[in-house]
Amino acid sequence: MGDKKSKYEEMEGESMKKKTMKGIVVLMKKNLLEVNDIAASIVDSVDEILGRKVALQLITTASLDHDSEENLKGKPGKIAYLEDLITKIGPLTAGDATYTVTFEWTKEMGIPGAFTVTNFHHSEFYLKTLTLEDIPGHGRVHFVCNSWVYPAQYYKTDRVFFANQTYLPNQTPARLRRYREEELQNLRGNGTGKLEEWDRVYDYDIYNDLGDPDKSPKHVRSILGGSTEYPYPRRGRTGRPLASSDPNSESRIPLYQSLSIYVPRDERFSHLKMSDFVAYALKSIFQFLAPEFEALFDKTPEEFDSLEDVLQLYEGGIKVPNGSLLEKISEHIPFETIKELIRSDGEKSFKFPLPQVIKEDKTAWRSDEEFGREMLAGLNPVVIRRLQEFPPASTLDPELYGKQSSTISEEHIVNSLDGFTIPEAIEKNKLFILDHHDNLMPYLRRINTTAAKTYATRTVLFLKSDGTLKPLAIELSLPHPNGDKFGAVSSVYTPAEDGIEGTVWQLAKAYVAVNDSGYHQLICHWLYTHAAIEPFIIATNRQLSVLHPIHKLLQPHFRDTMNVNAMARQTLINAGGFLEITVFPGKYALEMSSSIYKNWAFPDQGLPADLVKRGVAIEDSSSPHGVRLLIEDYPFAVDGLEIWTAIKTWVEDYCSIYYKTDDMVQKDTELQSWWKEVREKGHGDMKDEPWWPKMQTRKELIDSCTIIVWVASALHAAVNFGQYPYGGYLPNRPSTSRHFIPDKGTPEYDELKTDPEKAFLKTITSQLQSVLGISLIEILSRHSADEVYLGQRDSPEWTTDTEAIKAFEMFGERLVQIENRIIEMNKDGRWKNRSGPVKMPYTLLCPSSDIGLTGRGIPNSISM
Repeated sequence: MGDKKSKYEEMEGESMKKKTMKGIVVLMKKNLLEVNDIAASIVDSVDEILGRKVALQLITTASLDHDSEENLKGKPGKIAYLEDLITKIGPLTAGDATYTVTFEWTKEMGIPGAFTVTNFHHSEFYLKTLTLEDIPGHGRVHFVCNSWVYPAQYYKTDRVFFANQTYLPNQTPARLRRYREEELQNLRGNGTGKLEEWDRVYDYDIYNDLGDPDKSPKHVRSILGGSTEYPYPRRGRTGRPLASSDPNSESRIPLYQSLSIYVPRDERFSHLKMSDFVAYALKSIFQFLAPEFEALFDKTPEEFDSLEDVLQLYEGGIKVPNGSLLEKISEHIPFETIKELIRSDGEKSFKFPLPQVIKEDKTAWRSDEEFGREMLAGLNPVVIRRLQEFPPASTLDPELYGKQSSTISEEHIVNSLDGFTIPEAIEKNKLFILDHHDNLMPYLRRINTTAAKTYATRTVLFLKSDGTLKPLAIELSLPHPNGDKFGAVSSVYTPAEDGIEGTVWQLAKAYVAVNDSGYHQLICHWLYTHAAIEPFIIATNRQLSVLHPIHKLLQPHFRDTMNVNAMARQTLINAGGFLEITVFPGKYALEMSSSIYKNWAFPDQGLPADLVKRGVAIEDSSSPHGVRLLIEDYPFAVDGLEIWTAIKTWVEDYCSIYYKTDDMVQKDTELQSWWKEVREKGHGDMKDEPWWPKMQTRKELIDSCTIIVWVASALHAAVNFGQYPYGGYLPNRPSTSRHFIPDKGTPEYDELKTDPEKAFLKTITSQLQSVLGISLIEILSRHSADEVYLGQRDSPEWTTDTEAIKAFEMFGERLVQIENRIIEMNKDGRWKNRSGPVKMPYTLLCPSSDIGLTGRGIPNSISM
């Protein structure tokens, strides 16, 4: 036993000091991720014949006797090459390829802490891992790389990768410090020039790429970010040239090049994700086809004539004739993927999956109970707040907007309060409000000059003894025709079931849904998750080394987000993009979101703080999560607090491993640079706000990281993956309205009585908008095949720290327990809001999910 050698046999030369050490490299060639890039594979094969290889060099963590301050960045070890590369992989084979590599190493060089790699091929490859087994006196060293390595001519320095150990900056082995610092410098770039696909630069820019002034004046949009008028979070810089007609706007790339918009290469989708995401890109083809597609629907009436017609979208499909439409599509889309755009049943029809909200009952969505329930357990359960004064007041400046307080009066609601007076109902926490009035009113006059015709809404609701919400009154308001300073012109509607009053009440609820749909998509979804998180991603990659514990903590929660956001700027939120076509604020959408960003505050993004701010919970140290809900049956909040606490416990356990004192937080140079950059650059328009944590204590670090993880995972899941289950049936969640409530004595008013369904459908989203909108939210609501969910990591060897691995396992176990509890609560008939009249259990905060359209699952990141 004592004479047994390491499996790495000594190859002793004359000096008897040299040994060899074998490693295992796993990588994926470019052709496996692209559309069978045969050309690249052939060129690489020729390279191998000519002896050009992939070169690797190990870097030690040991300090050698002859080291000095000047040469602490010691030279890497002797160059080693991948072996038998050409025999290990075929040009059309999908999957990982594994290679051996033999390093020359001496005992005094100690344990390898990093390695460099140089690619002498003509095309890039995806380097996944390097593993060194059985290092004498140490054991195994594993390097998680997960990075694209381009040919050497694209880099100024060799690529460097570090072992999966964790070091605070001042704990980094001396021989690795310079490599750590230089790698961060490379990722920051120099702030100039157009960024190319091989670049790895993370940098900031304002949203000056949404408009397309070179296309036409009607495609000009406000520049968001960098001004007090239009503040905004920063996006990733692309460095594209400025527009020729506007030196302040960035030029745009053609729509057909959307998939090649710049993000750092390692932020791009995996091959599996890209294949799933292709469908999203395909939907944008409608922008090529819009005139012809519109003409197609003109051949049949543009309107849905009845709710039965709407159901045909799911049960029968809309027939698409052969000919020019399909030919035009195929010019831009590979044949294999056309079926992703057109679900062909042999007759080439657009046919969509049946949304969950109408699966069990086709009409229950129209009930008042379901209308109220979806404010607590629907797609946008993050806006409702407790009403603490009556009538509801406005925060708009009366000098600019006149009187904007609510016209809902005591007589509208007093008979529906189950015996309470209004003061008693307020005192007993019985009154709640969904209030979109103040956010919308400053833009409403302009919005109503477009095809959209809508109101600013307030909805007052009563909390019944069974825990459900009963709508009491809906106020619909318009700007005064004589000017904003004259205030609002408002009408109040109360519940009714029959006749014209019943139809008008359904319309009033539809206008509320339109307001809420637009606010959800623009603010709660896009601004508060996608846009708000991107600066944290950029700052983390620029200022926190991959060796840093906080980088390791947060990195999984940033996966794919920059790519998703770049695609959104290209096809979704841009001038003439999907959002402007399908959501009521139209061309004013993003400018309106900038106005609302003025009230964004980072600490309020945490769930307990948000619930308290909205008055739906109160602080209570005796409660399990530190707050007590005033609506006990509030599925989003109940499940969300469980998830929030699990995240916070995990973050606290993890951070406590590395930061024993507040002083360690203060003296962490990378951490301080990271937080300073988030504040001063990433959210630079908010840099002087007093609410920013100072990042001087462990508590501030733990609280801040908990908020980041919560927003990127659970909050985004709650407001994203219910889009199709709830909003795929447009009558339930219309995204725009095209007509006001008709005046008495008009033919349109008479239609409210003679054909109420047709009158309702003519008011909300048109047939064309419905198909476009449903197409989009179906894609956004799907989970891809390679999704990584909360409590999971894409590599089990993400760290060598056993304490961190144990804490993470406990986190995963807690999430399983939470999911089981959610499922049990959904079966318990006491909790009426968990399924509601539509018999649709609330599962959006169940952590796990299958692939596809499931209405559940919390991905680690904003990955769609």
